[in-house]
Amino acid sequence: MACRPLLRAVALLLLCTALSSCTSLFLHPDHQAYFPGHGPGTPAEDVWIATPEGPRLHALFLPATTTPRATLLFLHGNAENLSSHVHAVTWLPAQGYNVLALDYRGYGRSEGRASVDRVHEDARLALRWLLARDGEDPLIVYGQSLGASVALNLVARSDAPTRQRIRAVIADSGFARYRGIAREKLDQSWLTWPLQWPLSLLISDAWSPLAVVDRISPIPLLLIHGERDAVVPPHHSEALYQRAGEPKTLWRIPGGRHIDAIRRDDVRARLLDFLAQASSRACAAPPP
Repeated sequence: MACRPLLRAVALLLLCTALSSCTSLFLHPDHQAYFPGHGPGTPAEDVWIATPEGPRLHALFLPATTTPRATLLFLHGNAENLSSHVHAVTWLPAQGYNVLALDYRGYGRSEGRASVDRVHEDARLALRWLLARDGEDPLIVYGQSLGASVALNLVARSDAPTRQRIRAVIADSGFARYRGIAREKLDQSWLTWPLQWPLSLLISDAWSPLAVVDRISPIPLLLIHGERDAVVPPHHSEALYQRAGEPKTLWRIPGGRHIDAIRRDDVRARLLDFLAQASSRACAAPPP
């Protein structure tokens, strides 16, 4: 029993060290091949994207199997890698959409080490690759969980020429603030609950989606969130919706859990309608 206070102090010290870098709390990269022998079920091309520091990013390009309507940049969540996450978008090429699905540094076959700053930089590099590849094709940025929050930052911080190409941004199960979601996770453990506020202050909010979401307008924004999401509670999307400018839409999915909405046929049908409208709309005017 006498060892318990010491063990608790050591655990808190280790946790503080981890939180100071943010990586262990927000990012869980691995190189495991999930669903071995089970391919995407649609043609897929390996893409390698250079980073200024040297490591290469791996992505999969899924070409539309019919006349392309638009190209989606898909940004996945904080765990596993493309070998599992790509299956969220493999149905889109048959509907006329190209997809570039990215693995951040340290994930899957991508080289280098992951960090929060690098995840955002990697998304920017992938978007730049698409801008150079696809001429004037309309682009849509689609992110899930961590990728949703990255997508919001990516579009909000894009320059005017890039914004002219982006027809919509879709954020599925995203969080509003890094510091806010960190505090909520710390609140869930008896070990960290008493110190949730001071420990959460160690997390940088430099990439807070809530701080920039109003800059996405007039590009259409679609927020998707399951009402029973226990990983990222739905109040995060509600806060983003309240702060965002028009045009904006929030889909609350009854009974929905974390990033599971896209598995439902009815949600896929609604998403196809949204994509068709976004793909055919005129370019958004740059913000004043």
